Amino acid sequence: MFAALELMDKADVLVIEKGKNIDERSNEIQGVGGAGGISDGKLNLHPKIGGDLTEFVSEGKAYELIDRVDEIFVKHGAPEEEQPSAEELLRRAAASGIEFLPIKQRHIGSDKLPALINSIKRELEKGGVKFLLQTIVEDVLVSDEEVEGVLIEKEKIRSNYVILAPGRAGSPWLSSVMKKHGIPLKHMPIDVGVRVEVPSMIYEDVIEINWDPKFRMRVPTHDDFVRTFCTSPYGFVVRDSYGDAIGVNGHSMRHKRSNNTNFAFLVRIDLTEPVEDTTAYGYSIAQLATTIGGGNPLLQRLGDLRRGRRSTWDRIERSYVAPTLRDVTPGDISMALPYRIVMDIIEGLNMLDHVIPGVASDSTLLYAPEIKFSAMRIITKDGFETPIKGLYTVGDGAGVSRGMVCAAATGLVAAEHLGATL
Repeated sequence: MFAALELMDKADVLVIEKGKNIDERSNEIQGVGGAGGISDGKLNLHPKIGGDLTEFVSEGKAYELIDRVDEIFVKHGAPEEEQPSAEELLRRAAASGIEFLPIKQRHIGSDKLPALINSIKRELEKGGVKFLLQTIVEDVLVSDEEVEGVLIEKEKIRSNYVILAPGRAGSPWLSSVMKKHGIPLKHMPIDVGVRVEVPSMIYEDVIEINWDPKFRMRVPTHDDFVRTFCTSPYGFVVRDSYGDAIGVNGHSMRHKRSNNTNFAFLVRIDLTEPVEDTTAYGYSIAQLATTIGGGNPLLQRLGDLRRGRRSTWDRIERSYVAPTLRDVTPGDISMALPYRIVMDIIEGLNMLDHVIPGVASDSTLLYAPEIKFSAMRIITKDGFETPIKGLYTVGDGAGVSRGMVCAAATGLVAAEHLGATL
């Protein structure tokens, strides 16, 4: 959509979308606005959050792109909010061996995001952009190393330029298309962990500084990289889907609150040869957890995990943290997640407890699994153009971003490069 905004005054633009319009979707991650369209709309306005734009452009250009993305979101309804100083939180984190990243953020809210996405779509349509929804692109048309368009349902749509941005859900399709046309790819790291839920009062002074605080650490035993992600203040834990496996995620809204705050707590996994398929590894964990949970995510108190015993509804209900997601199976997360990841989670929460007292209480709830898959990285040239002239790949599906803001920025980069050739 951001690429289309950049190009609509320079070319005839057609957006082909596998899913439905934003206001016709339930929990499908395909559709106008992509997976971000059904998130709670946290905008992390930093070039190294949700990807790393400085891998592809200069640092100055990366910040310029972030500012442009922010301006567009604000124009279409994202709130303008001031944030207080983070010096005290920086000091507390540093004293505990934890890196805290104070970044500019906006929170749209999952209840407000559909209207914002629709506003962008209306601007595109007013500018002449056409949308072809609930349509599957079967292949890319290529001749003599130049793109000639796409194939949809046995019909050919001719074009000298194609930007492929299928999102995280479309990454397997994108990988297969790239392999078919001889375009190189590589596996990227994934993040595996849990969704942590605590009473909101524990997190209140932290979210006053950053709505979605970013903490990073190296845990002592294995020296693994662990981080917080997607904090949902006063939010709700929700089910997520990994194909035929079940996981969890978190949402928070502008006008509906719970008594809890939840966040993802994730361990970075980067496999090396001879087994490098991080995606297959992540799916195997998700499938095992789904089997153990009988088709539901697993729920366990941190105290039970520490003591090597499974949680039951009776033990959970003795706790002072009431779960916001009830469609779960109380159990033992250590039967689903590898031992090393379980140790990393326990040690990481113990470290974080020095910065946010109470976060590592025995009553803290852990939902599993939460897995952040990375698409295979498509190897491209300047502007995300593939070795096939006129064919570009951007966003989460191409492995060059992992969030709404950076995905939007990669769309702008490709559109700028494409536009310069028109």
